[in-house]
Amino acid sequence: MKEKIKYLPIGTYAERYMKYLGVAKTARRSYAESKRILEKAGFREISSFKTLKPGDRVYRGCEDRTILAAVIGRKSVAEAGIKVVGGHTDAPRLDLKPRPLYEKGGCVFFDCHIYGGIKKYQWLVLPLALYGTVVRKDGSKVDISVGDNEGDPVFMITDILPHLGKDQAKKTRDEFFEAEDLDPVCWTTYAEKEGKGEEARSADRKGLVNFLKKKYKITEEDLLSAELEIVPAGMPREVGFDRALITGYGHDDRVCSFAALEALVESADSIRDVTTSMLMCDKEEVGSMGSTGMQSSFFENTVAEIIERQEKQPRDIHVRRALEKSTMLSADVTAAADPHFPSVDSTGNEARLHKGVAASKYTGSTSKGGASDCCPEFVAEIRRIMEKEGVAWQMAELGRQEKGGGGTISQYMARFGMKVLDMGTPMWNMHAPWEIVSKFDAWSTYRAYLAYFRD
Repeated sequence: MKEKIKYLPIGTYAERYMKYLGVAKTARRSYAESKRILEKAGFREISSFKTLKPGDRVYRGCEDRTILAAVIGRKSVAEAGIKVVGGHTDAPRLDLKPRPLYEKGGCVFFDCHIYGGIKKYQWLVLPLALYGTVVRKDGSKVDISVGDNEGDPVFMITDILPHLGKDQAKKTRDEFFEAEDLDPVCWTTYAEKEGKGEEARSADRKGLVNFLKKKYKITEEDLLSAELEIVPAGMPREVGFDRALITGYGHDDRVCSFAALEALVESADSIRDVTTSMLMCDKEEVGSMGSTGMQSSFFENTVAEIIERQEKQPRDIHVRRALEKSTMLSADVTAAADPHFPSVDSTGNEARLHKGVAASKYTGSTSKGGASDCCPEFVAEIRRIMEKEGVAWQMAELGRQEKGGGGTISQYMARFGMKVLDMGTPMWNMHAPWEIVSKFDAWSTYRAYLAYFRD
């Protein structure tokens, strides 16, 4: 008899997602919240298992930013591979530089570096929040979160008033505000100094440094070993009188990563033949580099850790064979057609809001540069699963040729010989401080991943 899949109601799912999105403002916070949800659902760190048996719930993390969780299937991973739904939790933002404090014009600013692809002007005159971790020389850590809690101050990047902006208006969008000036003001009060006039009343960073020492027990030198990020302040909100849309920071790609997390947790009670897994990675917005990105060895190392606990005599060939037998839904968003900008749509192949989760056979730029280009056999398999479970879905490209393009982590997984298809939520305002998705599309994404896990 066919197993009937039970899904969360759309309203309940949207509430859960909005709550998660409000907490998971950075990759580290996404990791922490996801780990909390996993452990509440009975998942344990893989190092606590000597052997693995069907039904075991395990996870493995890397540097508090990348995590893979799995429900072990009846067949060994070496024999049957794994099913993966993988996305990323980093998002475009402003990172504080190693020496992040400087004085200019009697004010103190955070010196920032752009992370990921942004339109610089969108970050001006917005309330901004500061999140991150400072690590002292003794290894102790201090977590910082300012801007989203009740009563918190916020930070802001200023812009020139229109009355004095005639010269600025003559410049192009990319020229009128330099990246080196995307620095929020963080301190303006002054300390009395020796001297007279303006100089005696100018703000300097000593006041701010003393404040940090008093409140967080950190020195200015400690900021050298810190990971501090500027993100938009504010919680996710519903959009429109019908409340059918959600706006928030970091939909790309937490809307898909959360759907994968929710789907894996909900499917954990039903043991399948093939091991199912959810992957949240870091650094996708800057090319998937580094020890927490998908060009690292984290994924295959984690597969090796699972096989080590299943095989009597594990070998490297077991890992390679397992990866080739595996399949994956690359959980990443795509652009939804915006009625204001029809000239960039791939006519008849664009994703649209409220039409369900979007599958992309390939991404990349004009000549499919950076695309893995999924084989039609796996596309047909996913079509079958979606139709069987009545999941609303659409096939889409990321815009018209020669208008741009973009990539996902799919290419880094396909290199193992895995069958990989991009499948995620369509959205407006991609990479803006406030992005927009449809509740129905987000819910359909979750349903698609759950159907894939349980097929």
